[in-house]
Amino acid sequence: MDLLNLLGLGLAAFLAGAVNAVAGGGTLITFPSLYAFYPAKIANMTSTVAIWPGTVGGSLAYRKEIGERSTRLKLLAVPSIAGGLAGAVLLRVSSDAVFSWVVPFLIIFAALILASNARLSKLAARAGIAAEHEAHIPVGMFVTMFFIGIYGGYFGAGVGILMLAGISILAPDDLQHSNAVKGVLGMLINFTAVVVFFVSGQVELLPAGVMAVCSIGGGYGGVSIARRLNANLLRGIIVAWGLFMGTFLLLKQLGVFG
Repeated sequence: MDLLNLLGLGLAAFLAGAVNAVAGGGTLITFPSLYAFYPAKIANMTSTVAIWPGTVGGSLAYRKEIGERSTRLKLLAVPSIAGGLAGAVLLRVSSDAVFSWVVPFLIIFAALILASNARLSKLAARAGIAAEHEAHIPVGMFVTMFFIGIYGGYFGAGVGILMLAGISILAPDDLQHSNAVKGVLGMLINFTAVVVFFVSGQVELLPAGVMAVCSIGGGYGGVSIARRLNANLLRGIIVAWGLFMGTFLLLKQLGVFG
């Protein structure tokens, strides 16, 4: 891979780190960038490793909000990590052909969930299954985080979108605290997957290293942007990008783009 391509991947990682810190979905930038050069599974594993340091940067910038939601984070860490491990192992045993077909549907699903989260949140509150206070975690939230963890370990792109939607539905909070919780849990899920992927020996280390450094800056700087953006506008942009990318990858699988 030449220097120009590496610089392009670095820029993609910087933007992805910022997007992840803002509201999730940054891997929808890094995965397609890497998919242009590598098979789907290798691109996904490399993307997960590359973007993980950016989640650390974003979490450091949310120190205050993390401290204020420490109880919630401690309770949800276990199902998140367990799910991440299960998903990463599932990816290891999946064929590249199967993974390439599943990816577009996972991205579109994540975008649609985020687009519907306001309505779903109201339904959850009406049904009495949403959290009543910071220390109250409904059973459904543990189950939800476990399955989101599986999704994150199997396919990192869009996991932040799903997590933000899950938090908004079952544990309603303001965007900044939801982002903080999402960032830490996503960091734990991805770290679990990173360990499994490194052991597999299928990670492209050079682009992963370059992108990791760039994602840190994007992750830390993205938080300051998140504090200024309108939440509904931000979600709308990410939903639109997710639907576009999912449709594009599906059409690619169908041979529309050769």
